[in-house]
Amino acid sequence: MTRSPETVLGPLQAVIFDVDGVLVDSPHEQAWREALAEFADPADFTTAFYQAHVAGKRRMEGARATLERLGGVGAAAIAADFAQKKQAVIGRLISEDRFRAFPDAIRLALAEADLRTVLASSSKNADAMLARVTLPDGCTLRSLFDADVSGRDVPRGKPDPAQFLLAATSVATPPARCLVVENAPAGIRAAKTGGMAGLGIARLGDEARLREAGADLVLTSLDQLDVSALSSGVLRMRAAPAPPG
Repeated sequence: MTRSPETVLGPLQAVIFDVDGVLVDSPHEQAWREALAEFADPADFTTAFYQAHVAGKRRMEGARATLERLGGVGAAAIAADFAQKKQAVIGRLISEDRFRAFPDAIRLALAEADLRTVLASSSKNADAMLARVTLPDGCTLRSLFDADVSGRDVPRGKPDPAQFLLAATSVATPPARCLVVENAPAGIRAAKTGGMAGLGIARLGDEARLREAGADLVLTSLDQLDVSALSSGVLRMRAAPAPPG
C-alpha cells in the first residue's frame, strides 16, 4: 500500500467547516449569475470568475468585486442593488430545494474523530440550506455540529480571518488547534492568516488555486481524508490500496 505525504500539525481540537461548496452544492453561483443580468453580461460570470473573486466572500463584498470587474465605470456604486437582487434569487432557489448536500461531507461530519465541529460560512443563507437537509435518522445536517457562526457580522470578510477566529472562540479552542475545511482560495488564505491549518476541497478542478492559497492538503473528495489521524494532528490522505496482482 502507498500513502501520500503527510503534514504533522500538532494536536487538533476542532474542525471548522465552510458550507457552500464544502458541505452543500449550493446555488450561490447560479444566483449571482441570474442576478447579474440587470447589471452586466452574465456570460462573463464564469465558474472560474466566481471561484477567484466571489466564493467565500460576504454578499456585499462579492457584489462589489463582481461589478468592479464586469460592470464598467461606476458600476460598484450600485453594488447594494445587485446584492439585494442576488439575495432574492438565492432565497427562491433555496425554497425550491435547488441544492444538495455532498455525500462525502456528510460522511466526514458523521465520522468519529473526537473533535469539536463548527460551521463558519460567510453566507447568511447557510442555516436555511442545512436545516432543509434531513439525515436518515430524521435529524438535520445542522444538528451534527457543535457550534455555528455562519452569517455572523464580523469587521471584515474572508480572506480576513475574523470569522474563523470567531469560530475557534465558539468552541474555546486556540487557532493553532483548528483545521479549516474550505473550497475557496479566499477561505484558505483566511485560515492560514489566522494561524490555522487549511484543508482544501477541490470540487471544480481548482487544486492549483487552493495550493497557491496555502492549503496544507488538497483533496478532490473528503472521502480521501484519513480521519483517524486527525485527532493526533496528522493531515494526510487515506492509504491507497495496492494494485491487484
